[in-house]
Amino acid sequence: MPLDLARLVAPDHTAVLTMELQRGVVGERSAIRELADEVERAGLVANTARLLAAARDVGVRVVHCTAQFRPDRAGSATNAPLLAVMAKQPGHIAMGSASAEVVPELGPDPRDLISPRVHGVSPFIGTELDAMLRNLGVRTVVVTGVSVNLGVLGLCVEAVNFGYHVAVVTDAVAGVPTEYADAVMRNTIALLASRVTVDDVITAWNAARKAAPEDRAG
Repeated sequence: MPLDLARLVAPDHTAVLTMELQRGVVGERSAIRELADEVERAGLVANTARLLAAARDVGVRVVHCTAQFRPDRAGSATNAPLLAVMAKQPGHIAMGSASAEVVPELGPDPRDLISPRVHGVSPFIGTELDAMLRNLGVRTVVVTGVSVNLGVLGLCVEAVNFGYHVAVVTDAVAGVPTEYADAVMRNTIALLASRVTVDDVITAWNAARKAAPEDRAG
């Protein structure tokens, strides 16, 4: 755990981002079974749920970064092989559908925010996410979700480019195959972000709460 982790993820300037932890991506309606199976094997949803509960308890905002598309795909490009494949699946994470919902274990809680996108593969460009975070006073983003292959990596690159500090929660992200995801974490994510665990972050928040016992929730 970085020695300055408590400062890095201090509740007054931190938000937790979940990346595409949706029923149609990692849940029972997943169109990418290999990824959903890896998420289940790693216990990612349970680990993330524990982190989000701790975040809400200390007043750290949770923002769910989701993908959703019109049923007719109007306004959404198929300019990448993954997007082209997904576009061939009728109703895949369509707006208002069950598959577009955040997995129920993660909420959303009434205090959470949702930042949807209708194009691309990462959550900042062309969405309100950056303005939302800045209006909340956020300087550090704690990253969870899928996939290390693409979405999580893109999130980290964009967050750094927008000036945020980034902490990636190693037991709350996943990619496939596992060996490749591990290599990306070691060789690319490590150049962009601090790598931490759920327990690391919760320990830092507990220390912050003891130092400032007043209620930060809400």
